[in-house]
Amino acid sequence: MILWLWLCWGFSTSAGQPDSELMARYLEEKLMADYSIMEQVERRVPRQAKFLQRLETRPRMSEFTVKSTIISRYAFTTVSCTMVNSGSEAREAVFEMQIPAAAFISNFTMSIGNKTYYGEITGKEKKHSSDDKARDKKPPSPTNGRENGYETFKASVFIPRKMQAKFLLHYEELLQRRLGKYEYTVSIRPQQLVGRLRVEVNILENSGIVSLEVPPLRNSKHKGNGKVEGDVSPPPSTVVGHTKTLAKVTFNPSVVEQTRIARNGILGDFIIRYDVKRELSVGDVQILNGYFVHYFAPTDLPPLPKNVVFVLDSSASMVGTKLKQTKEALFTILQDLRPEDHFNIIGFSNRIKVWQQDRLVPVTPNNIRDAKKYIHNMSPTGGTNINGALQTGAKLLNDYIAQNDIDARTVSLIIFLTDGRPTVGETQSSKILSNTKDAIRDKFCLFTIGIGNDVDQKLLERMALENCGMTRHFQEDEDAASHLKGFYDEIGTPLLSDIRVDYPENNVEQVTQNFFPNYFNGSEIIIAGKLINRTSDSLHVEVTASNSKKYILLKTDVAIDLPSRNDIRGVPGLEDGKGDKNYIERAWSYLTIKELLNSRLKSDDNQEKDYLMEKAKSMALTYNFVTPFTVLKMREAGLHSEPPQEDFISPSTDGIGEKLQSLQGHKAPPGIHRQQDKQRIKISKTSADGDPHFVIDFPSSKFSVCFNIDGEPGDILRLVSDHKESGVTVNGKLIGAPAPPNGHKKHRTYFSTITILSNKPERSYLEITPKRIILDDGERLLLSCDRSAVVRSSSLEVSISANSNITVTIRDTISFVILIHHYKKPASYQRDHLGFYISNSKGLSSDSHGLLGQFLNHEVKLLQESLNTSLQQVGQNQTEALKPNPTNTLKVKGRLVPVVWKQRRIYNGQQEVDCWFAKNNADKLIDGSYKDYLASHPFDTGTSFGTINNV
Repeated sequence: MILWLWLCWGFSTSAGQPDSELMARYLEEKLMADYSIMEQVERRVPRQAKFLQRLETRPRMSEFTVKSTIISRYAFTTVSCTMVNSGSEAREAVFEMQIPAAAFISNFTMSIGNKTYYGEITGKEKKHSSDDKARDKKPPSPTNGRENGYETFKASVFIPRKMQAKFLLHYEELLQRRLGKYEYTVSIRPQQLVGRLRVEVNILENSGIVSLEVPPLRNSKHKGNGKVEGDVSPPPSTVVGHTKTLAKVTFNPSVVEQTRIARNGILGDFIIRYDVKRELSVGDVQILNGYFVHYFAPTDLPPLPKNVVFVLDSSASMVGTKLKQTKEALFTILQDLRPEDHFNIIGFSNRIKVWQQDRLVPVTPNNIRDAKKYIHNMSPTGGTNINGALQTGAKLLNDYIAQNDIDARTVSLIIFLTDGRPTVGETQSSKILSNTKDAIRDKFCLFTIGIGNDVDQKLLERMALENCGMTRHFQEDEDAASHLKGFYDEIGTPLLSDIRVDYPENNVEQVTQNFFPNYFNGSEIIIAGKLINRTSDSLHVEVTASNSKKYILLKTDVAIDLPSRNDIRGVPGLEDGKGDKNYIERAWSYLTIKELLNSRLKSDDNQEKDYLMEKAKSMALTYNFVTPFTVLKMREAGLHSEPPQEDFISPSTDGIGEKLQSLQGHKAPPGIHRQQDKQRIKISKTSADGDPHFVIDFPSSKFSVCFNIDGEPGDILRLVSDHKESGVTVNGKLIGAPAPPNGHKKHRTYFSTITILSNKPERSYLEITPKRIILDDGERLLLSCDRSAVVRSSSLEVSISANSNITVTIRDTISFVILIHHYKKPASYQRDHLGFYISNSKGLSSDSHGLLGQFLNHEVKLLQESLNTSLQQVGQNQTEALKPNPTNTLKVKGRLVPVVWKQRRIYNGQQEVDCWFAKNNADKLIDGSYKDYLASHPFDTGTSFGTINNV
């Protein structure tokens, strides 16, 4: 057969040069059916590429496979590569793989001929042996680094003649959320065409996967692969499939498809982006075998106002493309500033130039126009005074904060950009760091950006770390303008400040960072820790934060699953796994080591640095991670050892999968006791609930009055109207339902929405339904009724007891309680609805009105009319004797109202109240008639009949 193949090859040559794609297809069809032939015949390559490979001395790559499993943002990746030396002498083979700089290598194995070498991770020593078979991963040099954020792992071996070498590399990383998406990237750069090339990524997200996308391959210089702008189609041969919580993405290009992408086999980065479902709550808390990880990324929050100072390098080294791209990015960034923001610009070289002296200016069209002119006129000249520029920017921001009494719930920050090292003024890095920290004094954050190869990236990284910021580094030949804009987009929309996440101290230990100065839109806060009491049924979680003018408290109890409930055997993509790695424990160790490394980087104390280094080294050795303090050494496994198998890591996925219960605090699993979050509320009987049934309590008279309102579906009832005095209005909207069988009513009505409006001291409103709450005081906030939370501003507090009740307190003198009525299996005449109760009415004026409000500051008298006597006033102690008399009468504002004795159930039907009932839609009891209390819309604040006001 081999002879026949060579004859065919010779015939093709004599007939003329064949098309490379036709030859590739031919080789695929004739040679690839038998894998053993691949060891003897150069395979799956076009004729031109085959000829070039003959001229080369390097071994060829016959297989390159990447398999990854991502569970709740934590990614396990295995890279398998096989190289064949078909030559007549030993040749050097280099296995090279770009991996994310944030990733930790966890294992490496290779076999050469009949020998196998396994990686052993040990503590790094001062001297490394010269006979190591592979290098631990090191930062890329400027020539081989694709861009900031990636490092190169390289292993070099000699393969004997007619033999092959196989490499298996394992690494792990915790995906970071940026701009609303998680991005997982695989570098595919074999630098030659590969017979078997395959990438397989399995994603499991119990919260639910949304916005899954696979963009075109990204090459080394810029995004995309040379296609026209706007092409977002996946690479050829990509297959994407997903359900609610599971996704599988494969990329398996044939040699023909590889040649269409890049004839020399250098492909690019295979990228997967996705997000998970989320809401404003304590977040997604997952617990497994004594460890927990907590993801917090709320949505639907209004942006915080920000005070930002841009500090831009305009030294001579910025000449050309760097300064041009910086200007382009700043033009776009300025346009994205919000009207409530304030800003200023500082340009620095050996001189420091401030655009607006001693102040920050508001965002107006004129100020944006003038700022663009200032940036446009910046010219590169002189040296680089980094220390002076930062001191000037910090003083400017500190003075502005002090002089303008800036609200604590705004975000202040400096964005610093440079391409070089300090050459003017203070040039010692340690002095610059201490000066910067002293100037900022933890009052705001510093974000640093480095461009090019000459920048002191360690200095920028440490400055950002010490001052609660972030850093980015871009190569000079990259599209710096888009990178700068992208980095600003990450930090340009702060949503929360002073975020603190707390757990009971006696329940958890070794918790990672739990206080964060800011939360930016599109990002995510991650905390992990260990459970002390593993037998507990639940973990209590509280999140406190500030949002603009509001203080927010979110809390819940998260059920701790029993081990028997964590079996996901049968989940696609994990059937062949043999490993048993607790992904939550790995995520905790990953975060802890990262924090130790950052703490050591920030420390100036040698003793503390040594302690942090030893602690990080010990944990890295425990979890088999290659870090700056550990090294990967290769050991020979023995002459007769088995070659490494494609044994892809399958982490323990207990608690994950569509068939399992969510661990987001919704419900505890059956059989597990959960502390009830419902609070025991003590409120007045004055209320409107049910069909709706109204109750008015008169404490001084020691009796209650009740009545019904037979409204129509869609009616909006004025419950409390005190807009002119206290500024408070409460309206309730009715929803309809069929009447019960054999009932006397044609239909039932319930409150589907309660709207509370307040215009003092500032305008705000609440719109409450059984499922969600909208709070708008100039900034819109969406809250879910199935999550306990507290939101507090200067004059308003909203407290949610999950699936139970909402308490609204206005200026500490007015309180309303809204009960939530949910039906698990509602009958045809039942609807989820709300009940409205008045808890504190001290702040409402004597002129308040509405179906309930008109009685809050008035008393009524109870009279008795017997058959043979005239009217006489009845004493309060005679109320019991009046029950059977059908002619009892109330005297209300001079009106006589006949009433009868009844009992009503209130507070979710858990309490009975005795009351005097007024018939006929409270005729004569209320001022006017029922129709006088109909509002035109939920925000109608009219306080007198026939008058309509809009808030």
